Amino acid sequence: MIFPRMAFLLCVCAMGLASAGVRAQSVVRVDGSSTVFPISEAAAEDFQIARREKRLRVTVGMSGTGGGFKKFCMADASLRVDVTGASRPISTGEMAACRAAGIRFIELPIAFDAVTIVVSKRNPLESISIEDLKKIWEPAAQAKIFNWRQVNPAFPDRALKLYGPGTDSGTFEYFTEAAVGRVKASRGDYTASEDDNVVVQGVSRDNSGLGYLGYAYYAENTDKLKALAISPAVGKPAVLPSEQSVMDGSYVPMSRPIFIYVNAEAAGKRPEVRDFVEFYLKHAGAFAREVKYVPLRDVDYAQVLENFGRLRTGTAFEGHSEIGVKVAELLKREVKE
Repeated sequence: MIFPRMAFLLCVCAMGLASAGVRAQSVVRVDGSSTVFPISEAAAEDFQIARREKRLRVTVGMSGTGGGFKKFCMADASLRVDVTGASRPISTGEMAACRAAGIRFIELPIAFDAVTIVVSKRNPLESISIEDLKKIWEPAAQAKIFNWRQVNPAFPDRALKLYGPGTDSGTFEYFTEAAVGRVKASRGDYTASEDDNVVVQGVSRDNSGLGYLGYAYYAENTDKLKALAISPAVGKPAVLPSEQSVMDGSYVPMSRPIFIYVNAEAAGKRPEVRDFVEFYLKHAGAFAREVKYVPLRDVDYAQVLENFGRLRTGTAFEGHSEIGVKVAELLKREVKE
């Protein structure tokens, strides 16, 4: 499925590429997470409409979180993107790549996402526990767990087919840490793609399928998919993903902040990059709600804008995700590059 705004962007990009008169410095290049893509897409469309007289163009790619960081940290400036979306914090390896290329970055949380566990509308299951998700997805399950009943005797006796993000995805990294207990610890015998639409199509057509993806992709396909409520621990009630459950902290451990990372030199020296990011941040709450993510608090967006205005470089993390992190806390942490 193409998000409604994507058709506009594809049209704008095609016209821009065909126009020899567009100046190179008038282009802002964005890439990265498929989870963050719907918000960046919305920001790019509205920014280009608002700044049309200035002939500014924003291109938005979708290479996955890892793929986006590769383009963001490239040594060749002609191939480098100015902004990358990320569904998890920058890793230590990516920080090293940025340092080697002389790139300083600004880390900006923009919304919350709820990693959503989905099945077909025709699947009778309504909920699942973190323990059961671990049994399904841990590396030891590969070529061994191939029936729902093997996971839990209460589950239907039918083949189990799995769909999920590829290994370049920040959603993959976050999910494996939250469900399995270790980053990138996953069985490999599943249908994988950096494009969440592949997960949507696979699960919706397969009564035996189970997958996980960003909440926006579920929300755009509620006619095809069912979200499973998640029990975070034995004896704990199962909770469905929603704005309320993310905001009140009950959808743990599958809720997480999502980010954009901005090249600090580009933001400092190129007005079009700075203008676009400021526009993005000022409207991020509205964009997040529009595409079914959970906005930050107004006070948090104000702090994000202040951090960007100061070109506050570095990351508030230690090169890995943190389960249950609060945005207000990380915005005030000391940052490292």
